[in-house]
Amino acid sequence: MTMDVTEIQKIIPHRYPFLLLDRVTDIQEKESLVGFKNVTIGDNVFQGHFPGHPIYPGVMILEGMAQAGGILAFKSMGDMTEEEAANKVVYFMSIDKAKFRTPVKPGDRLEYRINVIKNKGAIWMLDGKAYVDDVLVSQAELKAMIVDK
Repeated sequence: MTMDVTEIQKIIPHRYPFLLLDRVTDIQEKESLVGFKNVTIGDNVFQGHFPGHPIYPGVMILEGMAQAGGILAFKSMGDMTEEEAANKVVYFMSIDKAKFRTPVKPGDRLEYRINVIKNKGAIWMLDGKAYVDDVLVSQAELKAMIVDK
């Protein structure tokens, strides 16, 4: 199953400039998700991080992982209608074991690979990894909860 940015926006509330997932290329409900973000010099964050030496901030990579994880959690909650999804939101409870291995620069395509570690009801524990050209650039364990707005 693939999702374009329009379909992604039906599930998570993020919008430009804070929507950090351009496409989902594969979802295995209750198991895994693969998606990506094209990093461009036009991203607002590069105005200040860092002028003359643009590096995509690690916190933005983590947020992209979190957004991808939110999509996976929502899609794994059964046949939720668009209306039901519109009345729920994903809150991240913790981010553990975060590591940043290689700088991400304009022109890179961040590929997010999210795997379910554990799920109990509305609580999700996820393993998130980010790659550029199949090289691991960042990883973290994410814990999230789906709640009513």
